[in-house]
Amino acid sequence: MRDYHTYFFDLDGTITDSSLGITNSVMYALERFGIRESDRTKLYKFIGPPLTVSFREHYGFSEEKALEAVGYYREYYQDKGIFENRVYDGFEEMLKVLKAAGKRLVVATSKPEPYARQIIDYFGLTPYFDYVAGMELDGGRGTKAEVIRYALSVCGIEDKSGVLMVGDREHDVFGARDAGIDCLGVLYGFGDRKELLNAGADYIAEDVAGIPGF
Repeated sequence: MRDYHTYFFDLDGTITDSSLGITNSVMYALERFGIRESDRTKLYKFIGPPLTVSFREHYGFSEEKALEAVGYYREYYQDKGIFENRVYDGFEEMLKVLKAAGKRLVVATSKPEPYARQIIDYFGLTPYFDYVAGMELDGGRGTKAEVIRYALSVCGIEDKSGVLMVGDREHDVFGARDAGIDCLGVLYGFGDRKELLNAGADYIAEDVAGIPGF
């Protein structure tokens, strides 16, 4: 594996297990449309991709209805769901190792940037990261590729060959490839090996210990 100088990390399913907060928020939003989901695992597909995409793809919502659903989602998420979350075992120790090795660490998530910053700070991980990049609350930077390009720009990174995206879903892989960087897919999140390999992941890690440098 190449010696990378910068690591971009997805948030949901890569840094933290956010399944409880996200699925509770989706359930809340769906109920506003008279849709009741009792099987939480059916909603794991919402973890990772942009929410508007998930509401359109999985429930047939129009763009307008999907945006309305995101508004309801945030009603629950910003007060409760955001904290129904936990950092994966061993992840902070891995960050310490990479930081001590002089690596630049960046969060690149499809979650709105203000929420991402709040979560990273809540779990005491802010000192490890050079920057936290996410989508805008109004929907801007709505794809993972746009978030990655934004992070590359704001961090002044020109040598993209030394940047590795670490994520658990195909959207992380597609976004990385579109932005011109390599991607490591992790299997401890919410994607699986087939999804990540079909998307074109350059590497696969079974667990946190498999992330380079740890």
